[in-house]
Amino acid sequence: MGSKYILETKGLNVGYGPIHVIYDLDFKVPDGEVTIIVGPNGVGKTTLLKAIMGLATVYSGEVHFEGNNISNLPPYERTKLGIGYMPQTGNIFSNLSVDENLKMAAYTMDDPDVIQDKLEFVFNLFPRLKDYMPRAAGTLSGGERQMLAEGMVLMRDPKIMMVDEPTAGLMPKLVNDVMRQLKEMADETGLPIVLVEQRARRALAVGDYSYMMRGGRFTFEGSAPDLLNHPLLNEMYLGAVEVHDLEKVKE
Repeated sequence: MGSKYILETKGLNVGYGPIHVIYDLDFKVPDGEVTIIVGPNGVGKTTLLKAIMGLATVYSGEVHFEGNNISNLPPYERTKLGIGYMPQTGNIFSNLSVDENLKMAAYTMDDPDVIQDKLEFVFNLFPRLKDYMPRAAGTLSGGERQMLAEGMVLMRDPKIMMVDEPTAGLMPKLVNDVMRQLKEMADETGLPIVLVEQRARRALAVGDYSYMMRGGRFTFEGSAPDLLNHPLLNEMYLGAVEVHDLEKVKE
């Protein structure tokens, strides 16, 4: 029987050169669910995603995907396996059209019919993109750019999607739009999603499973509704959370 977790890290220690950021992290992503990672700036949330993609220095520990150890694979091999990654910045080509962005994302596919099928799949989720195909991506609104970035990841037919701070810099109305899009995408596709987000309450409202992070460690692991109603969440906003024994707050 296979694991119910599509993605796991085991005892992960990560940083950038000599700067240690993440400490002994065990992270599990349930298949078919939306997993939320919340925490203040600079606690290691983005570094964890980069480590999973092979874009940060892993000092020790392992990354497993679909039950296989992928710790030594380069980033492009991890993408080919089906790990989709949407970084916070640099996730679209502003000078290219929407059409060119989506087709560029499918550069590994040779069959025009397969590419067209993927385009129709993206348009079904984000109908507005079809109307904007000739437009330069740089002319889109913040929310529309995130839609395009999500569409580009979906063009690669991922088995999991990791999304880093998709609401950064957006107006409150667009924040709601982006969160709703992610939830609808998860519901319609069954795609497991890992969402890193500073707007904790908004993110937890659309999540299934959750982690709170501080100082490169998890201070909470459990269901998203449980974290949404947990005193630790208010403490996080007040900057008063210390590193707790995970077992005390874990379900």
